Amino acid sequence: MTGTGNRKHRKQGERMNEDTRSAARAIIDGNMYMVLATVGPDGAPWASPVFYSTEDGRDLYWVSSPEVTHSRNIAHEPRIGIVLHDSRAPVGTASPFALYLKATAVELPGEEVLEGLRVIPGPAGRGGRSLAPEEVRPPAPWRVYRARISEYSMICPRGEGRCAEHGLDYEHRATVRL
Repeated sequence: MTGTGNRKHRKQGERMNEDTRSAARAIIDGNMYMVLATVGPDGAPWASPVFYSTEDGRDLYWVSSPEVTHSRNIAHEPRIGIVLHDSRAPVGTASPFALYLKATAVELPGEEVLEGLRVIPGPAGRGGRSLAPEEVRPPAPWRVYRARISEYSMICPRGEGRCAEHGLDYEHRATVRL
């Protein structure tokens, strides 16, 4: 490829990366629920929709009982999967509306709870409410959890035919850098 061809390909790649970053951030900011995928001690998978809040899209916070299945699973295995998606998106249009995440989740201990409560419930109008520390510490029935995201991916926006970036002619995921 000539120098001009390399520059053109690089500019297209930079534009595509910026477009996917913007799309990923819009998905994070535009949704209120994430679907947590956890695994239990017996190896059984479990999926749970959970209301979340975030400031930076790298740490997602939520409140749950430590007794529910997904919380017990996180205590057993902190590596989780998360899907953020618009469930109202028309069939065949998932690529601009879904984000797939790999994360490590934890029940926040001690004073770290205050960081989560600073972020929860997120921007006004989302329907959540602010919580006091005593509402999420023993003996209260709720705890604050955080998922720290290690990888983001989206269905590659290939359009019709082959994906220009990956050369594939089927639906596939591409890593997104925020």
